[in-house]
Amino acid sequence: MPTATPEGRAVTGQDSASAIQEPTLDEQIAAYQREYGELDPQVEQVVSALGRLNRRMNVAYGRQVAALGISNAEWEVLKSLVLAGSPYRLGPGELAKRLGLTPAAMTHRIDRMAGEGLVTRDRDENNRVRVIVELTDEGRAKWLEAMRMASAFEEDILQDLSGEERGVLGDLLIRVLRRVEHTQPDAGGRLTDLD
Repeated sequence: MPTATPEGRAVTGQDSASAIQEPTLDEQIAAYQREYGELDPQVEQVVSALGRLNRRMNVAYGRQVAALGISNAEWEVLKSLVLAGSPYRLGPGELAKRLGLTPAAMTHRIDRMAGEGLVTRDRDENNRVRVIVELTDEGRAKWLEAMRMASAFEEDILQDLSGEERGVLGDLLIRVLRRVEHTQPDAGGRLTDLD
């Protein structure tokens, strides 16, 4: 995770001594206001903080799944299969839609994961044309361990908030999410494939 300087500035990169320092949120907002006088600083503070939080959390989650020997892309497939419920099976087309991927990208991802023993890919017994992707015991074990690691991380980052504050924050974020989902209903997928 990025470290912070005494001034609260985030230091990114492997070598903190030579890393480029990211401006603080206050510095960023001041620069934006200087260049674009119509900026609402309250709105910018919220969306910039959410953006930075999302980026840093994605890095942290990526490190966690990498420690388990899987990628973020593979984690997404495992998660989709678990969300489908027991027996944790979906067709490649269904997976591609859920993840916002092209069929070619999904096939590539499934090939890799089947080779790693995380999923199986077999013909549907009732429809020999249809392929079924199913979570293996190894894939479920990786998913469970990733969830344990993520839960500990998430509890840690929210430790300074009371239960009531967590509830309020969750409600507020859901309201914002619903607005985005309403105004951008097609924004759930990817602009480009990640692998």
